[in-house]
Amino acid sequence: MRKITAQAAGVDIGAHAIVACVPDGEAQQIVRTFGTYTADLQTRAAWCVDRGIQTVAMQSTGVSWIPLCEALEARGFPCCLLSAPSIQRVPGRQSAVLDCQWLQTVHSSGFLSASCRPDADCVALRTL
Repeated sequence: MRKITAQAAGVDIGAHAIVACVPDGEAQQIVRTFGTYTADLQTRAAWCVDRGIQTVAMQSTGVSWIPLCEALEARGFPCCLLSAPSIQRVPGRQSAVLDCQWLQTVHSSGFLSASCRPDADCVALRTL
């Protein structure tokens, strides 16, 4: 597949671990597992900065994506949130590592469309 955004990351977010994949050269990928505490999220965001990432695609069931998305957006990364059912329709992936590698590959090729996310003012209003 032709790469549209070469510096795209893929992230699979679980309840106890966040598995991230970033490109390393033309055909290589680096996969790293992070915890889910605030310090881990900050480390994850710093890792993206160090690797020169420009955009992040993430898949999560539930609300586990919110803290990571906020940490990444605070550092200036656009986040592409994907719905879990649309991702799970693709056969052949059985682990968080394979999921994040697939997300990174497909996101760098421009084939993913993000879920609708309300802006910060709407989110604040909805919490009331």
